[in-house]
Amino acid sequence: MRGRNWNGTWYWIHPFNLEGANCWASEIVFEERVDLSQVPVVTIPLPHTTFAGPPGNVRAVREGDRVTVTWDDVPLSEDKRRGYLIEAMICQNGSVIPFIVHTDTASYTFKDETGCGEKSGGLLYTAEKHGYSDPVTIPWP
Repeated sequence: MRGRNWNGTWYWIHPFNLEGANCWASEIVFEERVDLSQVPVVTIPLPHTTFAGPPGNVRAVREGDRVTVTWDDVPLSEDKRRGYLIEAMICQNGSVIPFIVHTDTASYTFKDETGCGEKSGGLLYTAEKHGYSDPVTIPWP
């Protein structure tokens, strides 16, 4: 095991059958429990593509504890389209936590409470079969 995500639900491993490569595996496929304090949190860069550009006209509106992010659809053929990825930091129960989501539509609504010491925010990517576009910073309200 080479690392883990922030809350230990996914492990960055080196499988025996993948020479020189690592991959993510869900904690639920492991029979043994792992001492998470002994496994470093890792951030692995997303595979990048230039076949799809980032979404345009990105905007966000807050209504109470709901933040709706919308953008213009990126036209891609069905065989290349993989939707969109949002990497967000949102306020939940007084703490800012990472929240990563995939959507096939050009909008997403988050529950983002007020009262955290840090500001919420996020990045939006177009997902394409070869990888992810450059990110767009979401103008978080």
